[in-house]
Amino acid sequence: MSSFRIAAIATLILLLGASGPAYSLTVVEPGNRSAEQPAIPGASKNRTQALKTTFDKKYQKVLGLLKRDRRLISRIKSTSEDYGIDPIHMIGAIVGEHTYNVDAYDRAQTYFIKAVSYLKDRIDFEYDGEDVEDFIARPQFSRCEGITGSRELWTCREAVWEKTFRGKKVDGKSFPNNRLSAVFFQPFYAGQTFGLGQLNPLTALMMSDRVHTVSGLPELTHTEGKKVYAAIMDPNKTLPYIAATLATAIDDYREIAGFDISRNPGLTATLYNTGDSLGRAKELASRNRKTSRTIYPEENYYGWMINDREDELRALLD
Repeated sequence: MSSFRIAAIATLILLLGASGPAYSLTVVEPGNRSAEQPAIPGASKNRTQALKTTFDKKYQKVLGLLKRDRRLISRIKSTSEDYGIDPIHMIGAIVGEHTYNVDAYDRAQTYFIKAVSYLKDRIDFEYDGEDVEDFIARPQFSRCEGITGSRELWTCREAVWEKTFRGKKVDGKSFPNNRLSAVFFQPFYAGQTFGLGQLNPLTALMMSDRVHTVSGLPELTHTEGKKVYAAIMDPNKTLPYIAATLATAIDDYREIAGFDISRNPGLTATLYNTGDSLGRAKELASRNRKTSRTIYPEENYYGWMINDREDELRALLD
């Protein structure tokens, strides 16, 4: 059992002991809360139309990739075990990304070939001539100094970006009204994610500590962009980052919002798709404190499809 899972269980025990009967963990059972799939965003539809295909064809294509590659399925199972999660969560994230965001390759090895083509040259994280290393050295980020955990550190920096820089003019320089990851961590072209899990570089940086501890991979840093991209593009390296992201989302909802979503792959897929499981868990906890009825987490269009086809996806693991 991983140290992070042990820590999560210990935290839960402490919460139960400290709170007594007042604390309860609500288990979210499998299945969707809504009878019909929520609306699919126009951006996803446009991407699919541009590829001259359909969502169902893309779904069948990634399903075929996973059916053929039993070695990949075996690695998904073993990686999931390392991070203490059901492998259906990893299957759901991969299938969802390749159904709604990108088209799957025919073989996992093709992801590696694609990675090599991108990783030949130096990769820098910067915006408008300002390297991210210089950017986060600005005095506005002083509140983040001393934070050691990779996720906690980059969460702090994201918060500073959102409050102080996003869509604003600071020290004579205008900054886009967009996410930090989109502005500073997309050196190739806007909106891109790569690899089997379609992770963005900032997510990989956030998960670096957990992946280093559980899987023993080298820690990542924003000053070595090529290594960050290798981690998310190389199929031999990216699975731990996918698992860590999903396990972290489960931990956030358990420890912050009081919901056990570990049995519902549609919810973890939703959080994998939307990102910011920490902020969303805090928001859900806040909403529940203000009402006498329980407000449950809900699947978006992406997660709804995963729950709807869970039996078919679980068959991949047999």
